[in-house]
Amino acid sequence: MSTPRTTLGDVEISRIVYGMWRLGEAADTSPAHVRAKVEACLEQGITTMDQADIYGGYRAEAILGAALREDPALRDRIEVVTKCGILVDAGRHAGHVRVKHYDTTREHVRASVEASRAAMGIDVIDLLLIHRPDPLMDHRETGEALDELVDGGTVRAVGVSNFRPWDVQLLESAMENELVTNQIELSLNELAPFTNGDLAFHQRRQEPVMAWSPLGGGALMTGNGPVQAVMDEIAEGAGVDRAAVAVAFLLRHPSGIVPVLGTNDLGRIRAASGALRVDLDRQDWFRLYEAALGREVA
Repeated sequence: MSTPRTTLGDVEISRIVYGMWRLGEAADTSPAHVRAKVEACLEQGITTMDQADIYGGYRAEAILGAALREDPALRDRIEVVTKCGILVDAGRHAGHVRVKHYDTTREHVRASVEASRAAMGIDVIDLLLIHRPDPLMDHRETGEALDELVDGGTVRAVGVSNFRPWDVQLLESAMENELVTNQIELSLNELAPFTNGDLAFHQRRQEPVMAWSPLGGGALMTGNGPVQAVMDEIAEGAGVDRAAVAVAFLLRHPSGIVPVLGTNDLGRIRAASGALRVDLDRQDWFRLYEAALGREVA
């Protein structure tokens, strides 16, 4: 079963995304091994790779870039998402950052995009996200910078990550182009967006959110609590693992959530599309939801 697709503005992506935040933590970061991970995704129709300049201490993009340079044709088979705006004392910023902070100035956003393009060896970034809301963001300056990147063809589409609805509205009020998605934490371990207005805001705008940490940082895969008991029952019936059930829970939502799965294990990568074999009806979805809540709905 091939992974379905969705659109974010003018960019088409796979409904399940491979998150590369752990790429630099792998024992083997060789181009050949990275290509094997990407190929394992492509075999399932997972074509979208999620990066950020900061991942792996500013190393993960270069690790992907080395694989793309060894197999240039691979670039045309994938969509590349990356993020900018967080600075820590590591990588290319080592010795220049006194305190972890955010920077959404035009100068930094443009410099980050150029550094990401160089690290990955690509001409165009398919989707660029502002990684975190910046308390010092001048929305006019940041918005103009994002518009310039899209209009100049360096970036195909732009969005945000970890923004609340009012943050999105503020930034977009200074833009000609639309913000096409918001990547937020969302899982059976992080249910707040289902009721705090975040999902409703984006569903009304008909733009899918991207869900980071859909397995609850791995917490949903361990232990034997109430939510794991329901997950195991559903997983056994569908012939899949807990991870597939956790992802299916998100895919079932009508807003079109796009889970971002990150693992370095090739076996788990090859099983990433297992969620597509889980047919959750409304009552099973609420069984999972209530188990995660720790109570029945009111």
